[in-house]
Amino acid sequence: MKTIIVTGASTGIGKSIAQLFLEKGYNVVINSANLQNLETTFKELGHVNQLAMVHGDVSSIATGKELVETALDRFGSVDVLVNNAGIFQPQAFLDVEEQDLDRFLNINLKGTYFTSQAAVKQMLQQGEGSIINIGTVLVDHAIDGFPATAPISSKGGVHAFTRQLAAEFGKNNIRVNAIAPGIIRSPLQAKTGVDNADSLAGLHLLKRIGETHDVAQLALYLAESNFITGEIINLDGGHVAGHSI
Repeated sequence: MKTIIVTGASTGIGKSIAQLFLEKGYNVVINSANLQNLETTFKELGHVNQLAMVHGDVSSIATGKELVETALDRFGSVDVLVNNAGIFQPQAFLDVEEQDLDRFLNINLKGTYFTSQAAVKQMLQQGEGSIINIGTVLVDHAIDGFPATAPISSKGGVHAFTRQLAAEFGKNNIRVNAIAPGIIRSPLQAKTGVDNADSLAGLHLLKRIGETHDVAQLALYLAESNFITGEIINLDGGHVAGHSI
């Protein structure tokens, strides 16, 4: 049995990823900075023999180390890491202050960076591994009317980090890819002020938004592929490919 670590796994995309991997027979270590949500999800997921949880903010280097240590103590390996934990919030560029930018960089970029560092150390000993980062199509397809320079800058760093890490560790059979979702039905929409996520379906050529299980299925494919690395895969219903008029 292989072991996957999923950060930000108490709701939305991370929870769906954890659920699918459990169903496929993986051992899963879930993480969240929100203890109440994490404990609730832990109970809901079941599979107690295959599941462990670590409460903590990924912007702290200690959280990434604890995730790896927990995976090794409970299950003996770290085969897959999904860096899903992140924050996203629209904010006018001229209103962004230093602490705002630091918050996005610390959680989205620094969290991904140092959690990956902890995992790669173990993957090198095992001789292989897979890292899957969660980015956004907005890095390549900006939208006027949705001011988000701070979070998108941090996610742009995640995209660049993905390719560079893939280049540095390809020879060690450590695959590194990213999923760049479009609009996905999840609690994140409400947090960004969108009451009806389906109202954004027009951004996608398919005229519908995505579901969290769509992201989970792609994560599973990337985790089990041994010949895909360095890719940023848009999962966006055609958001980046074109426009409807």
